[in-house]
This record gives sequence, C-alpha cells and structure tokens, in this order.
Amino acid sequence: MKSGQIIKAYREKMQLSQEAVAEFLNIKREVLSYYETESRETPLEVFEKLSDLFGIGLDEFFEEDENQIKANVAFAFRANEILPEDLNAIADFRKVVKNYFKLVDLEKKI
Repeated sequence: MKSGQIIKAYREKMQLSQEAVAEFLNIKREVLSYYETESRETPLEVFEKLSDLFGIGLDEFFEEDENQIKANVAFAFRANEILPEDLNAIADFRKVVKNYFKLVDLEKKI
C-alpha cells in the first residue's frame, strides 16, 4: 500500500470527505485526490498536518507491511458527524497527545 492509499484509508475511516480534508489542508479537493492516487508527490508539510489530524506518526504513511497498515487503520479513532471547523481542534489535540507519548518514550530511555 502506498502513502496515498494510506491517506485515503485514514480519511475514510474518519468518515471525512475529500472536500473537508482539503479545506483543513488549505488546498483544492483535486490536489488531495492527486495525493491519494499518487498522481502528485505529497509534500512533507501535508503529511505533518495529516499526521496531526489522524493522530499518527509520520512513519505510518510509509509503512510497507500490509497487515500492519490494516491494523493501524482499524484501530484509528473514528468519530461521526465531524464538522469541517472541528478538524483544527482535533488536529491540535492529537498533536498534544502524540507529543506526550514521545516524551514518555524519551523518559523511558533515560
């Protein structure tokens, strides 16, 4: 599975339209479609914003093990009736949670 397919899988798991995610990313819907179909290379800043929105690490977009990808997507947070204006708040919250877990991992290594 390629990174574009992974983007699409997480977007669909969250029940978000391409239009809603594109608006969150400040891009046109068509551009998001190009990223999902691998017609265009996805910029790092888009991956960073999507990782915050989906609450995942950047590395998950480049996972090669199909079973691991399916497991990651299956256990991803799902919410119904998310409004476009909610996406920024969700991304901010998930970014805090990701950073917290990074700190916990660092603390274990010390």
